[in-house]
Amino acid sequence: MNKILVVDDEPAIVTLLSYNLKQAGYEVTTATDGEVALDLALHGTFTCILLDLMLPKLDGMEVTKRLRQEKIHTPIIIVTAKNDEFDKVFGLELGADDYITKPFSPREVLARIKAVMRRVSPSAEPVTPVATPPTNRAITVVGNLRIDQNKYRVTRNGENISLTPKEFELLVYFVEREGRVLSRDAILNHVWGYDYASETRIVDIHISHLREKIELDPKEPTYIRTVRGFGYEFVGDEHA
Repeated sequence: MNKILVVDDEPAIVTLLSYNLKQAGYEVTTATDGEVALDLALHGTFTCILLDLMLPKLDGMEVTKRLRQEKIHTPIIIVTAKNDEFDKVFGLELGADDYITKPFSPREVLARIKAVMRRVSPSAEPVTPVATPPTNRAITVVGNLRIDQNKYRVTRNGENISLTPKEFELLVYFVEREGRVLSRDAILNHVWGYDYASETRIVDIHISHLREKIELDPKEPTYIRTVRGFGYEFVGDEHA
């Protein structure tokens, strides 16, 4: 059974999420503060973590940071009452995979969790994965970038680049579709596994952070170019 860790200091939210997740067939573990959540996540095995930001003892940002420092790659969906873009961007930068802003519908939460599960473990859901990883391009060299999909490692001019799991997945998606103009909706659907037109801002945020790490000049990107009015294009042949 797929196990979800629900972390929130509001009893009503915990009850709502727990009930709907159990009705959908998930096993649920709950925590109401950051210290307990961190301990559970470090010593347990979960399919996904629903993590509130405003927590006692240890906030959600710090929990996310420590889990990623400990190489815990369990998908994290930030659940927060804050509608501040800084919090969303910072959470994603620390390694969270997605965010949901309160108030939310249980249906939306279930859709996000299923999308995460399809990406991480295609066999966990009885659906066809939206993206199939290649079998013959484990290592790709584009210009000064070397992408090793087996080791989840990217180097630029021989030096390691620290990417979050989502940034790595996004880069691989671009490289595999070199030269094609990709819409934000298509990127959202393939990389995040769901289609919410209102959430395409998450694509822009991740691409901005990815450019900061792989481009020599993020303000004048040469790998990931913006195609105004449509989306983005990965250009590799000019770096050959």
